[in-house]
Amino acid sequence: MKVSTIRDLSALIRHQRRKLGWDQQTLAERAGVSRYWVIDVENGKPGAGVALVLRTLRALGLSVDVTESQSPSKAADKPSKARSHRPSADDLIKAALERPK
Repeated sequence: MKVSTIRDLSALIRHQRRKLGWDQQTLAERAGVSRYWVIDVENGKPGAGVALVLRTLRALGLSVDVTESQSPSKAADKPSKARSHRPSADDLIKAALERPK
């Protein structure tokens, strides 16, 4: 499944949880998050933290494989007066996976 939006990610998490026969509380306990957080992420709430999303995916037996898309976002092409360094998705994932559980 290609995941390119929060809606795609939400659908993937919900699908895998149901496939495993888990309710939201079971997933929350296995991922170390609250049931309310699971509800929010399954509803596509954009405020879900990357580290918690990755931990939830690991609890479901899923991993993330990031590939470069063929057409970069138009937002990346816009010039910025003061463009600050932002970590890449790879940097964020690596940092989240290296954190102690």
